[in-house]
Amino acid sequence: MNQNVDSAVRSVEADLIALSHSIHSDPELAFEEFRSAAKVSDLLAQHGFAVTHGIADLPTAFDATYGSGELVIAICAEYDALPEIGHACGHNIIAAAAVGAGIALATVADELGITVRVIGTPAEETGGGKVLMLERGAFDGVGAAMMVHPGPIDIIGATSLALADIAVSYHGREAHASAAPEFGRNAADAATLAQVAVGLLRQHLQPGQQIHGIVSDGGTAPNIVPARSELLYYLRAETAASLANLSERAEACFTSGALGTGCTHEIRTVSPTYTELTPDPWLAAAYREQIVDLGRVPLAAEWERSRPLGSTDMGNVTNVIPGIHPVIGLDSSGAVTHQPEFAAACITTSADRAVVDGAIALARTAVRVASDPEQRARLLEGVDRR
Repeated sequence: MNQNVDSAVRSVEADLIALSHSIHSDPELAFEEFRSAAKVSDLLAQHGFAVTHGIADLPTAFDATYGSGELVIAICAEYDALPEIGHACGHNIIAAAAVGAGIALATVADELGITVRVIGTPAEETGGGKVLMLERGAFDGVGAAMMVHPGPIDIIGATSLALADIAVSYHGREAHASAAPEFGRNAADAATLAQVAVGLLRQHLQPGQQIHGIVSDGGTAPNIVPARSELLYYLRAETAASLANLSERAEACFTSGALGTGCTHEIRTVSPTYTELTPDPWLAAAYREQIVDLGRVPLAAEWERSRPLGSTDMGNVTNVIPGIHPVIGLDSSGAVTHQPEFAAACITTSADRAVVDGAIALARTAVRVASDPEQRARLLEGVDRR
C-alpha cells in the first residue's frame, strides 16, 4: 500500500505544487481565507471527496470526506497567512501536503477500512480555528489527526507552548498636553508603565514561560494627552498550568499601569487559549520511519523538546485526539518562520519537495496505523471513550 499511496501523490504532484504556489501568491488573513479554502476543497472535490463548506459555523472551514470505513483519519489543512509578510509560516505547504495525503489515502481507503477526512481549519495564526471547531464537534468521531508544518529542519515529535492571546485597553482623559496637562490622565503612559513592569517580570519567569507584545494604539497627536491606548500581548508557557500562573502575574503588571496613572483598564481575550502540543508517540515513531525512508534526516528525538515551535491550535486537538504535527524541513538559507525570507523560501524547489514528501509521509503513517490491529483498536477505543 505504500507503493500505492506514493504513486497517488506522484500522479498529482504538479497539481499539489500549483495549489501551494497559488495560495502563496494570494495570502488571506484569519477567517478571511475564502479563496484559499475554495482552492483546497475544489481540488479534493475533483478527486471524489464529498465537501461540506462552512462547518462549525466558520465560513472558511470545510470537511472533505472519502470512504466509509470505521476508522476515521483526519488530515488538517491550514491556509491563513500573516499580516504584511504573507505565507511566512508556510501554510500554503501545509494545505497542499494535506490534499496530497488525502488523495493518496482515498486510493486505499476501502482496502484499509478507513474514512479519510481532510479538514480545512482556518485562523491558526490568530483566532484559534481548530479550538472552535473542536468545541463545536467538527472532530467528533476522528480516530487520529495529522498534519505537517514547514520549517528550516525536520522535527518529528514537535512540541509547542500553550498560548494566551490578549488585548489590554487603557482609558484615561484627554487634555491639552502643554496648556492643561494636569487635567489629563495619560493612557499611553499607563501602557508604558505596564510594559516596564512586564520587562522587570521577565527576570523571574519560570523556565519555558514567555511574554511578548506590541503597542497597537498609543494616541492620536503629540499635543493631546492620550485618552486611550492598547497593548496586544502573547503569553506562552510549556503547559496550561504554567500559563495560568504567568497570566496571573502578567495581569498584575497590566493593572499597575492603570493604578500608577489614574486610568482604568480592561483585559479581553483575542483568541481561545492554545494548549501545548502532545504528539502521539506511536504515530510520531511511525512518521519518523517514513520520513527517514524518504531520505530526510530529522532532529534527534532527544533534542525535540529543546526546540518548541511557538504555539498552535493543533495542540488543543492533540490533547483530545491522538495526533502529530511534525515539521517538514526546507532550505530557507538561514531564515526562520515569520520572516519575509522564509515566505520567499516557501515556493522554492525545496518547498515543493516538502509538499510531496509531507504528503507521502502522512499517508504512509495513516496506512501503518490503520493496518496495525493493536493500534487500530486503540484509536477506535479512544473514539468510544470520548
